[in-house]
Formats: sequence, C-alpha cells, structure tokens
Amino acid sequence: MENGVLEFDIGLGVGDDGIDIDEEDIADDSPNDNFTFQIDGELDLEPYEGMEFESEEAAKAFYNSYARRIGFSTRVSSSRRSRKDGAIIQRSFVCAKEGFRNLNEKRTKDREIKRPRTVTRVGCKASLSVKIQESGKWIVSGFVKEHNHELVPPDQVHCLRSHRQISGPAKTLIDTLQAAGMGPRRIMSVLIKEYGGIDRVGFTEVDCRNYMRNNKQRSMDGDIQLLLDYLKQKQSENPAFFYSLQGDEDQYVGNVFWADPKAIADYNHFGDTVTFDTTYRSNRYRLPFLPFTGLNHHGQPVLFGCAFLINESEASFVWLFNTWLEAMSGRSPVSITTEHDNVIRSAITQVFPNTRHRFCKWHIFKKCQERLSHVLLKHPHFEAEFHKCVNLCESTDEFESCWHSLVDKYDLRDHEWLGAIYADRSQWVPVYLRNTFFAEMSVTQRSDNMNSYFDGYVNASTNLNQFFKLYEKALESRYEKEVKADFDTMNTSPVLKTPSPMEKQASEFYTRKLFMRFQEELVSTLTFMASKVDDDGEVTTYQVAKFGEDHKAYHVRFNVLEMKATCSCQMFEFSGLLCRHVLAVFRVTNVLTLPSHYILKRWTRNAKSSVILDERVTDPFNNYLESHTVRYNTLRHEAFKFVDEGAETVDSYSVAMSALEDASKKVALATKDEGKISMANGRMRNVSTRDGIHSNHSAPGEGQGSSAQQLSEDDMDQKINELSLELERTNRKCEVYRTNLFSILKDIEDHKQRLSVEVQNIKLSMKDGL
Repeated sequence: MENGVLEFDIGLGVGDDGIDIDEEDIADDSPNDNFTFQIDGELDLEPYEGMEFESEEAAKAFYNSYARRIGFSTRVSSSRRSRKDGAIIQRSFVCAKEGFRNLNEKRTKDREIKRPRTVTRVGCKASLSVKIQESGKWIVSGFVKEHNHELVPPDQVHCLRSHRQISGPAKTLIDTLQAAGMGPRRIMSVLIKEYGGIDRVGFTEVDCRNYMRNNKQRSMDGDIQLLLDYLKQKQSENPAFFYSLQGDEDQYVGNVFWADPKAIADYNHFGDTVTFDTTYRSNRYRLPFLPFTGLNHHGQPVLFGCAFLINESEASFVWLFNTWLEAMSGRSPVSITTEHDNVIRSAITQVFPNTRHRFCKWHIFKKCQERLSHVLLKHPHFEAEFHKCVNLCESTDEFESCWHSLVDKYDLRDHEWLGAIYADRSQWVPVYLRNTFFAEMSVTQRSDNMNSYFDGYVNASTNLNQFFKLYEKALESRYEKEVKADFDTMNTSPVLKTPSPMEKQASEFYTRKLFMRFQEELVSTLTFMASKVDDDGEVTTYQVAKFGEDHKAYHVRFNVLEMKATCSCQMFEFSGLLCRHVLAVFRVTNVLTLPSHYILKRWTRNAKSSVILDERVTDPFNNYLESHTVRYNTLRHEAFKFVDEGAETVDSYSVAMSALEDASKKVALATKDEGKISMANGRMRNVSTRDGIHSNHSAPGEGQGSSAQQLSEDDMDQKINELSLELERTNRKCEVYRTNLFSILKDIEDHKQRLSVEVQNIKLSMKDGL
C-alpha cells in the first residue's frame, strides 16, 4: 500500500500500559479516540532503524500491530525527558516478557500473597526505541527482533494483554445484552457467534466481565444519587418513613433499606410470618432488589420493606436483617421463608435465633429441574414421584422411607446436590414444618406472596431511574386490591351452605376469602366419620376418616373441659384455620360454635382494628350456644366416667342407679321450679319454698326447743338466697350491658372501615376522572 493512511483505535483498552488495536477498525471514519500516521510500504513490513512516524502514539500502535502478527505482547518500558521543558523525547517499547520480576519489592516483601501471579517475564531483549526529531517526527533509533521464548500462534494471540481490546461495536452489543439481563458467559457466546470465533472477538470473558462491572459502576453513580434523593423526599413528606444506608453518605457502600409507614403498620398486624424474596436480584445492574413480604387478612401479598444490596456477603445480610428489625420495632417474626442459600441462613441464625427458618420449596423444585435434568430426560416419571414424596407424606418416618426408596430406585444416593437438600430436609419438607405458623392454607399449595408482589412491574430490564415509578404503581395496585377485598367483605354476605351456627359465626368474623376456605373445610366434614378410640379421663382421642378409608385416618385429641383439640395433620398450627378433622369431632360432640381461641384475629375482618373485641361476648346468641355446649360436654364427660365405674359390680350398679334416681328428681325440681343450691354449714341445701315445702325438714325426734334456732337459720338461708338471686340478676344485667357495649364498639369499627373504603373509592374515582 503506497502512501497509505492507517487508523488505529486507541480508545479505552484492557491493559494498564499497552495500546489496544482492532485491525477491523482500519479505515473507520469515527473521529474520536483515533490517530493517523502515514507510512510507505505494505502493512506486513517489520520495523527498521530510521523508520519515521508522525507521533509517538503512531509508533506504539505500529509496533503493537507488528507484535500481533508475529505473536507476542508489548508494553511501554522506559522514557527520557527533555531537561528544558520536561517533554518526552525518547520512548522504548518492549516485549511483555522483557526483564525479570523483582521479588524484593516493598509492596510484596513483608506480606503474604494469597493468590500469587504466574511468572511471565523471562528476560526477552526484543524491543523498539524511538526518539523525536527537530521536525517533530519520531524516528526508530533501535530495533531488536529476536525473542528468547516461543511466540504465540495466531489462534491464541487474542489472549495476549496488549491485543485484548473491546471495540466500539462490541461495547454497544455488550451494553444491549447487559440491559436485557444477560451475564458475561452468555454475552460471550453471542459475540463468538456474531464474530465467527473467539480469536476474532479480540478479548476474553474476563475482559467482558470487567467491562460490565465498570460499566455498571459508571451507570449507577448517577442513579444511586436519584435513589438517595427519592428516599430523602419521602422522609421529608412523612417523618414516619424509614430508610437506612450501610455507612454514612460520605462512605456509602451501596446497601440501602427502606419501609414506608404502611409497611410498618402492616407488619404490626401481619408480621407473624415473613418471606424474604430474592427472586428480583437480577436486574440491569445485577443489583439485588430484595423485598420483605407477608400475607394480609385476605391472603393477599403485603409489603414489609425493601432493600438494594450492592454485594451479597454475609455481613451485608446481617446488616440488612438488623436494620429491618429496627424498623419493625425489634419484634421478630414467628417464621421466615427464603431461598436455599447458606449465606442467608447464617445471617438469619445470627439475627433471628428464635425464628423458624424455612427454605422455599418451590425454589428447590426449580433447582431440581436444573440439577437433575439428565435424570428427568431419562426418567420422565421421576419428577412426579419426587413431588409426591415431598408433599404427600404424613409423617417423618414415611418421608424417610419414601426418600431412600426414591434415590435407590434411580441410583441417586451419591448425588451431591440431593444429599445437600436431604441434609436440610427439616427446613423445606412440609412434614417437618407443620407445627409452625406460615399462614398458608395448605402444605402443598404454593404461597401467593413468594415471587409475586412486584410481578408485572419490576423485571431484569428495570433501571433505577424507572424503578421507583414502577415500585409506586405496584404499591398502588396492591392497595386497590386490598380496598376492594375490604369492600366485598364489609358490604356483601356470603352464601351459607349449612344450617350450622358455626358457619354463620365464621361468616361474621372472617374475611371473605378466609371464610370461603373455612366453609370448604366445614362442608367436607359431612364426608368424614369420627370414632372415639381412647379416653384417658381428660383427653379423648378420635379417629377421623372418610367412610371406607380407615388407612388414611387422622387422629384428633380433644379436651372437652378446655375446649381444645389438636389434629395429626396440624393444619391449625400451620395455617391458623381449623381442619375438617377437628370440625368433624366438634360435630359429633355437639360443639356448635368455634371456641374463641380458634379464631385468629389476623384472619378476621377486624384484623387492623385498634379495638380489641372479646369474641365470646360480642354475640349473645353465640355466647349462649358456647356456654351451653361447654355445660353439655362437661356433664356428658362426667356421666360417662360415672357409668363406667357404676357398671363394675352389682353393688356399685345399685348405688349408681339410686344416685341417678335421686339426681334425676333434683334436676327435674330445679328445672321446674328454678331451684337454687345454697351452701350452709358446709352442707348443700335446697331453699325452694314452693307449696310451703321445705327440703330442710326437721328430724322426727327433734325437740321444740330448737325450732326458734331452726327458724332463724331458715330465715338466714332465705336472705342469703334472695341476695344471691339479686346478685345473679345484676350480673346478668352487667353481661347484657357489656355485650351491648362491645356490639356498639364493633358497629363503630365496622362503620369506620366502611367509611375508609368509601373514601378510597372516591379518591380512586377522582384520580380516574383526572
């Protein structure tokens, strides 16, 4: 090429001191970061003494281009400056393997090097020296061609440091793919395919990763300030808005947490179980967005705060959990659900030592598809068997047996990942977790609050500038759904499917969604039979099963005196809602209404109420039914014990029958005459005086001298009885007043909620109108 003009891109490269060239950029019209120099001859000529260049940079670029053809890397070695003005007047470029490593440098002499670099310098003498002329041009003053090492073949030259450069078009493509959420490995695959081979790409995956990291940091600098400005504005608008940075603003390390007043208030009502959602960690900047979520009284996802983490170290998670706990007034949840991650587990153990930590089962199922893809391809039925083993086992022994049979069947006993999740089985397999509250209606049903709160709003392409607009839209949408659910609960009545007072009671307490779930359990009791299998005097055990399915029986232990029941399925402990098995026992034992301790406030329409209502007295009819049920069950329980003991022998039978006849007469008299029992002189005495009959007759042989004293005692008993009746009447009035008062308070609270719903509907209508 005679008198040709060469253009070399000397933009940002990957080396510390070498210039990076891409020969495909020759004759590029881009004016930025390029320089030109003119030479005589062909492009493949080698340097020689006396060769001239327009600038020092042109000489450097030429030598680097020559090195790329030959198969070695270059770097700048030394320079000489003018004594007059300090300008560089001579420069030497050498082979990267020139010289030897100095092992006595101060920076390495006195400290241990964790990852020592490989030795690359072998004393090669190959070099090019140039010096400036009076004309301003640079001339080659020295050139050493020979190397003392093997040169790199053409298909590996792209790995040499001075030849690794990310060209402008490659940067544009990387930026585009990074914005779509792709990682360095996948991006390199695209580039290799696009350029026709790794040697034509011109850089390595490490260079791509470093470029993406630097690009992320440059892009984030401005957006991080937007984030801080947003949080400051929110706090200025409402001082109850909480946010915290790890470190102060001058030494901000990029980790931030915030919670608005609604999130804090919602945690006070529904913070018994929490999900720490890490499914949004992949976004444009690979910046983990981590929301804390839960479930409200309608079973809808509710937010308890959010965080951004620059790094996902254990220290970062410990800081985040401590900060979140501070925002929530230091009250730890009963349970927390996260992905299967050892770093997160370690941080939770430190911050929430008394909180039950569960790994998300559905994340593990997803991982199973990745880690066992070869098994799934070879054995299509494995996944269904795996799910059945995890979800349907009713006891830990059954699960252990099923698991070992499964891994043996498919020869997976030595599989590393399966072994790891088996070791952690107590933290994700449902049968080990049923005794802890997680607010889920079924152990086999996926929780709605996992990976759903921001779905449709936040995704991999969301940048920080867009994030808060979409974040606020998500909050607004969730709030509208909650308002709608409140409105439906307060203003419409569900269809009752049974004449049961318990169903009516539940329809008045529970929110609509929770009532529908309870109704499903209640109706299902009609297909179950409850049979008494044991009675130890205090607790009666029932076997509950569908007709003909005794092999699938559940066991319910019922203490009639305390009105407490526990089922082997542990649904109430897990979800806070009574199961069909306990309800079936209630049906056969004539328990007509739900005992108050089985109605969790967090599932009721008054879950957010500041007025604490005593459910036992808010409804006089339900109160009567409950107290009547308690009396009935207590008497029946004692009667069964009496019958068992009385039937032992003929003598005990005669005594029992006589006692029953006497008791029957007394009960009949009490029922007919509303007789009252009074205590006098340590003896029970009937003080009814109907028809002039006293039950306290004198013995036939008693003298008249004691009649005045007897009359005095009778008068005293009569007075005590009158006062007792008056006290009971007063207590009844107080109970009525108390019931009416709580009814009024309940009506006030319901009215407040209706007004709140109407106000929100008006706001939404006005907003839609605007």
